[in-house]
Amino acid sequence: QVQLVESGGGLVQAGGSLRLSCAASGRISSICSMAWYRQAPGKQRELVARIAYDSSTNYADSVKGRVTISKNNSKNTMYLQMNLLKPEDTAVYECNVNLATNWNAPCTDYWGQGTQVTVSS
Repeated sequence: QVQLVESGGGLVQAGGSLRLSCAASGRISSICSMAWYRQAPGKQRELVARIAYDSSTNYADSVKGRVTISKNNSKNTMYLQMNLLKPEDTAVYECNVNLATNWNAPCTDYWGQGTQVTVSS
């Protein structure tokens, strides 16, 4: 089985910073990609940032220049450093890891439980 544990959410004032972490553990053979999604009340889930196995990254236009995604392969952990936070960044942030549990298995998606980020104006 695979477990994803997120941490780092909370309440911050506009202009502040937060760092989210997502640690994957369990039966992991290889990780294809790791990503953060977010969902605000009444809105659809959206991709915030993704980092692939080769460390290539992509970001949502709304967070470019303010957010950095990174990972520690030895710890199967992903980070999201968020700076210059805005009230519109308020959402539940979900960790997504696309991984294989066996050498001959395809990569499939696993999701964390979500962590609340609230930015006050």
